[in-house]
Amino acid sequence: MSDSDDETQRTARLVAAWRAADRTLTRSPREATVGEALARLAEGPYDYDMDAPGDIYGDGVVAELERRVAELLGTQDAAFFPSGTMAQQVALRCWAGRTGNPVVALHPMSHPEMWEGEALSTVSGLRVVHPTTAARQMTAEEVGDVAEPFGTLMLELPLREAGFVLPTWEELRALVEAGREREAAIHFDGARLWESTVHFGRPLPEIAGLADSVYVSFYKSLGGLSGAALAGPREFVDETRVWRHRYGGQIFRQFPQALAALAGLERELPRLPSYVAQARTVAGALREALAKSGVPWSRVHPVEPHTHQFQVWLPYEPDRLTDAGLRQAEETGTVLFRRWSAGGPGLAVTEVDVTEPGLSWTESDVHEAVSAFVARI
Repeated sequence: MSDSDDETQRTARLVAAWRAADRTLTRSPREATVGEALARLAEGPYDYDMDAPGDIYGDGVVAELERRVAELLGTQDAAFFPSGTMAQQVALRCWAGRTGNPVVALHPMSHPEMWEGEALSTVSGLRVVHPTTAARQMTAEEVGDVAEPFGTLMLELPLREAGFVLPTWEELRALVEAGREREAAIHFDGARLWESTVHFGRPLPEIAGLADSVYVSFYKSLGGLSGAALAGPREFVDETRVWRHRYGGQIFRQFPQALAALAGLERELPRLPSYVAQARTVAGALREALAKSGVPWSRVHPVEPHTHQFQVWLPYEPDRLTDAGLRQAEETGTVLFRRWSAGGPGLAVTEVDVTEPGLSWTESDVHEAVSAFVARI
């Protein structure tokens, strides 16, 4: 049996175990069947006229979703995109045209650098500079010290690969000011911006108002099917719609994605602050439990999560830890950790996500789950 066959079988076991578990901190999109996903989409009720005509090329329910996003973020307009990758490509390309400078200053751990196949240069003809390579948010001083002119400063809020970390509100304002002093447009990669209000202590319009444009996702925190939006000044958003069509994003019908996004705004958005608060409780209990568990070393990062997601690091091979979590789920019905990946020689890292299923967990529950997990390493 090949390695790919082994991995396929393990993935099937993992999904089956996650699906059958009666205690978990979150639910994975992989767990729902097609029928269950459709049933959830039909659940409603929606604050939308379900007897209205279906959407055609972005009207109807899609236009209503755009209106609500602009209202939530306090921007003049917003445009729906089938993917965040396309949305950001278009935003950065438009700013390059408007500023006359194709250079984008961003973090090397940001999504366009890590997960988009060098699309910024290959597809959009842009070039990047990195104010820092440190596994944290960049600083205003680092932005000011970039040795060459750049047309756009892109900030990923939160920076997922570094541990879903955010700057402080004061640091964010300083970053934006540093970009403006360099005469750059400011773009926020806000795929998970929705839950940043707790950390910043500011409402969404005040946060989004610092930037010239903002991208938000409908599935990463809101539980939608797919899709994203670009928000900003009306004239800019109109231009992004032209490029959306050129990039192949003018989809004939998108009502399932739009309805799922509206459901996420109605169901999940109000709950996100409670998820963040619970993530901080879970993280604290994990630190204590791992310290007492007998593992040689552990790290929960950040110490206090900035959002409802954070990292856990342990000094083992990732497959060993993934298999331990799999056995725990199969044998106890509890899912504490899911997949682990390599974080360096002899180190593994995993992401912990706390959503509605995790709200009922107590510190004692976390300690019990850690003990069961460590016993299976």
